[in-house]
Amino acid sequence: QVQLVESGGGLVQPGGSLRLSCAASGSIFTIYPMGWYRQAPGKQRELVARITSNRNPNYVDSVKGRFTISRDNAKNTVYLQMNSLKPEDTAVYYCTLGQMGSGSYYYPSYWGQGTQVTVSS
Repeated sequence: QVQLVESGGGLVQPGGSLRLSCAASGSIFTIYPMGWYRQAPGKQRELVARITSNRNPNYVDSVKGRFTISRDNAKNTVYLQMNSLKPEDTAVYYCTLGQMGSGSYYYPSYWGQGTQVTVSS
């Protein structure tokens, strides 16, 4: 069973930065893609960023140039560096481990418990 534990959320002012971390249990971490989703109140959950096992990243348009996803396979950890944060980035952020499908589509299989990110002055 895979367990994912997020950390690093919190309250930050607009324009600020946060780094989310997700530690994964199990030795399968290195061969699977990972992704970060977020869900804001009253909105659908959306895939923010994902990274393949060979570190190929992909981002939703609204965070391109501001967020960076990375992974450290030696530590079984994936990160989401968030810069130039905006109030609309406020959401619960979830770490996932999944699989890649046709057309580079990412399918999450396991979810963390989520961490709250609030961007407000």
